[in-house]
Amino acid sequence: MDTRASLSILLLLFGVSQASPLMPAMGFTKIVEKKQSRSINISPYLFKKTGSSEVLIEGDLKNSNNIVEVPFIVSSEFSSYEKSVIANAMSTFHSKTCIRFVARSTQTDYISIENKDGCFSSLGRTGGKQVVSLYRQGCVYHGIAQHELLHALGFYHEQTRSDRDQYVRINWKNISPNMAYNFQKQNTNNQNTPYDYGSVMHYGKTAFSIQPGLETITPIPDETVEIGQRQGMSNIDILRINKLYGC
Repeated sequence: MDTRASLSILLLLFGVSQASPLMPAMGFTKIVEKKQSRSINISPYLFKKTGSSEVLIEGDLKNSNNIVEVPFIVSSEFSSYEKSVIANAMSTFHSKTCIRFVARSTQTDYISIENKDGCFSSLGRTGGKQVVSLYRQGCVYHGIAQHELLHALGFYHEQTRSDRDQYVRINWKNISPNMAYNFQKQNTNNQNTPYDYGSVMHYGKTAFSIQPGLETITPIPDETVEIGQRQGMSNIDILRINKLYGC
């Protein structure tokens, strides 16, 4: 097995860095992650670059132009405007990374963007039809769509990364008990990138609190630092995609 293939498999074993969503900007609500418990499986599927022996993790197929194509379909339940929001969210991937979301034709493995009860996605490619849910009553926003697509590409939530305790304090007593799993630290490969308070994958300070206003995440050492946003991918989010997929 060549060196690049070995590195790719090591990445798969250690996990990627980041995992579900919420309302626009900082308006986090519980419609989001209530189904996330069933969607935390890293794909075992490996694919090879067309015409070579290079192995790619998370199963997205890189072609000879160094492009990673991700087939998708969008439910007819979405309005024209909502479809345009989704398309615009994808456009940043197209302009800033080697990821290309392409309309599905006959591909067996693909993303299906649907109007389910919440905003959620499985983590990494799962094989076959992979649902990315963008509930029409609160999930069809630019940053949220990017957030869920990043889950599908293999990224966890920022505040669950392996070194998070150096940068944030998780206030367990303030977290709604049935949502605590969203804050469990993961054994992630952080790709030698800095912790990103401004990542589109980061929760806000009061996400899933037991009562309004209580902080569930406190940045350290400076508690005044703003954390979490759903406006769009940060520069570090984009850097990580490009590092992971070899763009």
